[in-house]
Amino acid sequence: MSELVFVRHGQASFGAASYDKLSDAGLSQVRQLSRHWQELGETFDHLYSGDLLRQRETATELLPHVEQSGREIKINPAFNEYNGDPLIAIFLRDHAGAAGFEQGLKLPISEQRLFQKVFEAATARWITDRLIPTAADQGYESWRDFQRRVHGAMDALMETHQNGSRVLISTSGGVIALALQRALGFPDEQAIATNWMVHNSSVSRIRYGNGRISLTQFNSLAHLEKPDLRQLVTYR
Repeated sequence: MSELVFVRHGQASFGAASYDKLSDAGLSQVRQLSRHWQELGETFDHLYSGDLLRQRETATELLPHVEQSGREIKINPAFNEYNGDPLIAIFLRDHAGAAGFEQGLKLPISEQRLFQKVFEAATARWITDRLIPTAADQGYESWRDFQRRVHGAMDALMETHQNGSRVLISTSGGVIALALQRALGFPDEQAIATNWMVHNSSVSRIRYGNGRISLTQFNSLAHLEKPDLRQLVTYR
């Protein structure tokens, strides 16, 4: 059996000029994971990453755990997170009032709790095709297109890397949720709910081979379980 090992990037810089960069806490999370794997002697044959900066920064910290013959970061934008901004913008424009939010609310939303409530409301409509983009909504990707992108990239990796290969993937929460959906076959509503559960720097593992695919680990934070590291446990 071969294995895909998904790592969600470390905490990004919410509220900063550029969200797409690891925060100091995010860098610490990933370095703790790297130390944990070093203690265990954990190694991989290949390392893939989306091309978002926070994903590439995470992959760079984990690169030493790749066997020398495959020690490079293979960039594949199919493992990028979906772009949440156009989803939220369409939701605020077309649905905010009916959903109980303040009329005129716009991005950026700096208060994290409010942002999460808006984001969840927007994605609930996204997965049921109730967000209707216009020509002005740049960067919009439909749920079905996102789903096809991630599932297709997973299938390509499983076809390419067999015979006991261990493949590490630095990616994001939405991608990991769809990887679980591919393995377990659960519905879209459960997939998007799973998205909100994925911790920064967490590890999820899928084994495959002989026509079978199975989830063996989800959202593990073994590297942050010591009491003095619990402040590094984050969702966003």
